[in-house]
Amino acid sequence: MSDEEIPEQERKIVTEFCYLLDKSKQLFNGLRDLPQYGQRQWQAYFGRTFDVYTKLWKFQQQNRQVLDTRYGLKRWQIGEIASKIGQLYYHYYLRTSETNYLHESFSFYSAIRMRAYYSKANKEDKPDLMVKKLRYYARFIVVCLLLNKTHLVRDLVRELSKQIQDYGSTYDPGDQLEWSLVLGEVQAFLDAEPLVILDTESSPVTISQRLQKDTVPPLEPGTEVRLSLQEVIIVGNRKDQVKFSELTVDMFRMLQTLEREPEGLDATEQTTNGAQPEKEGETGENDENIPGKRENPHKYLLYKPTFSQLYTFLASGFKELPPDGVMLVYLSSTGSTGCSKPEDEGAYDYGGVLTNSRKEGEELMKKSKLLKDMHCLHPGDLYPFTRKPLFLVVDSENSEVFKNMPNLFGQPRVCLLSPVTVPTDVVDEIAKGSLFTLFLHCPLTGLLTICKLSDIPIASWERAQRQVGRILEEIARLLMGCRNVDGMYHQFYGDEFLRLLLLRFVFCYCVFRLHRAFKGPAYYPQCHPELPKNEVLEALTVQKQLLDLASTLDIRAMFYEIDESLE
Repeated sequence: MSDEEIPEQERKIVTEFCYLLDKSKQLFNGLRDLPQYGQRQWQAYFGRTFDVYTKLWKFQQQNRQVLDTRYGLKRWQIGEIASKIGQLYYHYYLRTSETNYLHESFSFYSAIRMRAYYSKANKEDKPDLMVKKLRYYARFIVVCLLLNKTHLVRDLVRELSKQIQDYGSTYDPGDQLEWSLVLGEVQAFLDAEPLVILDTESSPVTISQRLQKDTVPPLEPGTEVRLSLQEVIIVGNRKDQVKFSELTVDMFRMLQTLEREPEGLDATEQTTNGAQPEKEGETGENDENIPGKRENPHKYLLYKPTFSQLYTFLASGFKELPPDGVMLVYLSSTGSTGCSKPEDEGAYDYGGVLTNSRKEGEELMKKSKLLKDMHCLHPGDLYPFTRKPLFLVVDSENSEVFKNMPNLFGQPRVCLLSPVTVPTDVVDEIAKGSLFTLFLHCPLTGLLTICKLSDIPIASWERAQRQVGRILEEIARLLMGCRNVDGMYHQFYGDEFLRLLLLRFVFCYCVFRLHRAFKGPAYYPQCHPELPKNEVLEALTVQKQLLDLASTLDIRAMFYEIDESLE
């Protein structure tokens, strides 16, 4: 049928669809040009993009028959629109840190799989279409990892492996090896989980470690909340650490630690399909709901940033802080030592941590022993940002250089620092994630890991978690009741996320102090200002409860008795 013979109404439908499709592509391509920092600079653009994609998605639903007949709309084209919406929600999650957008992304990606929108991609004789399908799988896997849908991730990995094989056999592409490496990264990321929790039928269960109502001890009635965590910068540059999609294991664990579990969602994910919309029209009904109340602190995730990139994000986070806001900087990085003759009390001469391992000016560095690494973040680099409340967490073999940062501006500042040494049998496991970060993420998993337990029945897990909760409550009582605790800890304590990190830090110290494999102060985490040892870090009440927990888990022999540990 010629264009003249197509009814006017149907021609208008096709024209409107083409307009919306072109407009959506134009707006989506413009997203990459937006700065990643400064909410006011990108939020309006995202809103316009959401509006157009909402109209496009509903328009193709309402006019599917006409578009099938007159436009020749294929299922993979519908899948491409859904995939773009999934990407849009995922990137909005990255910019806002609100997990409800992550769930919206999942609903679109999941619909693509369940409705097999890309099922005939390899029959179109278009290798670029097959690449889009592979990219869809990689993106879906990232979202599922962040939502702790481990069972589904394993299914997707198997499907992706088959798709890569089909891609190679059909098109003989040059990038098949790259896709195989992507597959290997996902598998290594899954294998990095040190502990398997087993249900009553001995099937693995994945439990979310996001903040929930019963995760952190509550404040005493009448406690004044002075500060709240508003901005977070998470940096990952651990040498050889497992990563996927520019997210190392340490970064992955810390970002989940600093998010709330959305209400109404189970912490345990045991299904393979997740929540699927029953009807095609049900997907994306809440597209306009952006954004609401901020439930989580805003986060920047920086994988191997250059010094200039990191400083830009530090400045942006600093600028965005409200008067009662706290900026948390988390550094999981390889250490860089400084000069042999320190001259300025540690601001720059003791080294720091590498945020990027790129060697710039290497020839000059060889000629001059005084030339320092360009991408090393020194304690002095953070001094300007201590004009506002700063909470610093450093996980590195050179973490101790951040211990004595001067309080130049009188603002609250706390530093939690990893041990500089780990037991020999733990060194090889750092590629699967740092022990210190693991304890801040999930203390019980950390405890079981250093005691060489790789699986645990869920009933034992839940019983042990209740004991961990009681230990954290005791630590909380000591922190708030001890007169010798620096007042800066009390100022940060009102925020739930910061409170949880502080309590888990003390728990980590107590475990390392009592465990027989950790043979001295170099093996213990440090903090600044220092917490009193007798009243908090090595309190007998906490040590007794910890040994009771070890007895419950049948690992008591790995720990000193209290009298031994104090010798």
